[in-house]
Amino acid sequence: MSQPIELSLEQQFNIRSFATQVQEMSHEQAKEFLVKLYEQMVVREATYKELLKHQWGLDSGSTMA
Repeated sequence: MSQPIELSLEQQFNIRSFATQVQEMSHEQAKEFLVKLYEQMVVREATYKELLKHQWGLDSGSTMA
């Protein structure tokens, strides 16, 4: 992947809106939010991995002939 993914106008707007919200947070609120956001990212990654394993038939419940 040599070229970066281009974001839609809606995604760019959402990023700017998010940045504004973060600017208005206290330092403590921002730190708590960052930890929660990271937790969500880890859960999302684990979910994607499980979905892919299931889709590709790599989950432990499947038997391949």
